Amino acid sequence: MNAATHRREFLKLPLGAGALCAASFAQPRVARLAGSRVKLALNAYSFDRPLRDGAMTLADVVDYCAQHGIGALDATGYYFPGYPKVPDDESVYRLKKRAFVSGVAIAGTGVRNEFAVPDAAARKADVQLVKDWIEVARKLGGSLIRVFSGRGVPDGTSFEQALNWMAPDLRECAEYGKRHGVIVGLQNHNDFVKTAEQTIRIVQAVDSEWFGVVLDVGSLRQGDPYAQIEKLLPYAVSWQLKETVWYGDKETPIDLPRVKAIIDKVGYRGNLPIETLGAGDPRVKVARFLEQVRSVFPA
Repeated sequence: MNAATHRREFLKLPLGAGALCAASFAQPRVARLAGSRVKLALNAYSFDRPLRDGAMTLADVVDYCAQHGIGALDATGYYFPGYPKVPDDESVYRLKKRAFVSGVAIAGTGVRNEFAVPDAAARKADVQLVKDWIEVARKLGGSLIRVFSGRGVPDGTSFEQALNWMAPDLRECAEYGKRHGVIVGLQNHNDFVKTAEQTIRIVQAVDSEWFGVVLDVGSLRQGDPYAQIEKLLPYAVSWQLKETVWYGDKETPIDLPRVKAIIDKVGYRGNLPIETLGAGDPRVKVARFLEQVRSVFPA
């Protein structure tokens, strides 16, 4: 949808919807009501080690969310048995029911894909991977699938060339997501995309209202991370709020009041998933970080 079409659609809305941000006319920024309202969530990657070694399952993570009053979970695809093969419907619906009766929403899921490669057949296979897991997200009741761009710029090519390869692939994924009511969210991951500007270039190239950014605060490592967060926020459909940010190769504790100030300034409504990394018991680490986040973003 181009800006002119978006404006026409906006003018058809009832007057009460006029609070939509004016900046939303500059598609493909996310069109949403002005102001901020966040709902704390959890990314399952916080429990990567116990999920991989079998000490926990996604059902256990749902229980953890319920016990700690976390309202939503990104049920990352890697932790379903047999990934990348999609789980059977019985397994999907069992997890969905457990989450529902526990008062935990399944926000969506995520996959590992690689679109920064010149091999069209390899990219096509990963497009199908994303499509398959879009259907899993829908069955879970989720509205988002988290994807990546690629590991980096391939040798002998340029960012521009790789962008030209991947934009149609991501657009195809977004169109499939639209058919199933699932938004495709690109995680900036300090890989092929290292800056807010590069991430926004991809969003603009894909040019779909069913495509946005999963704002990974810990992967913005060039320049001021908070300035990068502010640039990306108008395109964000979800987050990965981590314990630290980076100034180049220097890791520092995140300034949560500063993040909140950016959200209040720019505006954002939706899930705010937290993610903890590194050594230590994730049950303890998540609870500790959750307490810090809640002190700044009270429910």
